[in-house]
Amino acid sequence: MASGDPLVLGIETSCDETGVALVRGNDLLFDAVASSMDEHARYGGIIPEVASRAHLEAMVPTIERSLGEAGVSLDEVDAIAVTAGPGLVGPLTIGVSAAKSLAVALDKPLYGVNHVIGHAAVDQLVHGEFPERVMALVVSGGHSSLLLVDDVATSVTELGSTLDDAAGEAFDKVGRLLGLPYPGGPHIDRLAREGDPTAIRFPRGLTARKDQAEHAYDFSFSGLKTAVARWVETRQDAGEAFSLEDVAASFADAVADVLTAKTIAACQRHGVDTLVVGGGFSANSQLRDMAALRCAEAGIELRIPPIRYCTDNGAMIAALGSAVVRAGVAPSDLGIGVDSSMPLTTVTV
Repeated sequence: MASGDPLVLGIETSCDETGVALVRGNDLLFDAVASSMDEHARYGGIIPEVASRAHLEAMVPTIERSLGEAGVSLDEVDAIAVTAGPGLVGPLTIGVSAAKSLAVALDKPLYGVNHVIGHAAVDQLVHGEFPERVMALVVSGGHSSLLLVDDVATSVTELGSTLDDAAGEAFDKVGRLLGLPYPGGPHIDRLAREGDPTAIRFPRGLTARKDQAEHAYDFSFSGLKTAVARWVETRQDAGEAFSLEDVAASFADAVADVLTAKTIAACQRHGVDTLVVGGGFSANSQLRDMAALRCAEAGIELRIPPIRYCTDNGAMIAALGSAVVRAGVAPSDLGIGVDSSMPLTTVTV
């Protein structure tokens, strides 16, 4: 950490977590998160209005906690970074409004940054600066994206993304049809560790030869989700007993297989020898194990930050903001809006 690096306050409110963090260079001073997940569990999914109200209530206390634990004052902050997209419009608006207020009150530059790219940038707080070129696989409840990163602050190319359900979204939907609590991902992960991943051969979306030309790096999990539903319903209708553990393991194996196979192929085709995996779904044990195995076989360095940095948090936004500021990127205009479908080639607004 260089003493001259700017102190960046990062604010994340793209979904149901209110995240605030302070980063200087690649050094995290403190990361505070307030989650409203419990308020959404009874609905079986995120309710944007509930999330927005929770952000309003949590914003000031979370900022104060982050500053207090880091031992710094607002006057010491050099720049404000905030998630401007993609995400839910209401929650994004709360975060951007708070960031604008701070920027005006403190007379500090504002940077509206990309949430998905933040999931990759946060790895620099753990494993240091990226090499000249890395591949980033960002997988979460809303995103399954494959990014070629030449410079995390200025040059990101989207190679592929999900065409329907993201990996985490598919896990939640399969969890629901298996009668598991929301969110389904952690419960399926737990069951899968006790099951046989080879028990059922579920389909691998967009891996057929005919899909390679147009969708070599794209993902599709909607068909897989439907295949699991039909398999379970057929046995339930026939009164046949089956192992939830085997269903979970076979489903999880299919998702991890597709994600890692396409990502390794992209690394090899683009001459990349470092892979960064981020996003909430990167906590999945099957994905972590398969990525480690296949990267080792291919001679690719695998970088996955600890689980606390994989779910939505302020550290990822402060980390990306820090990279952007140090790269000399111009600040955002105070009139910026939010973009629920922000392109992944847009690092800053």
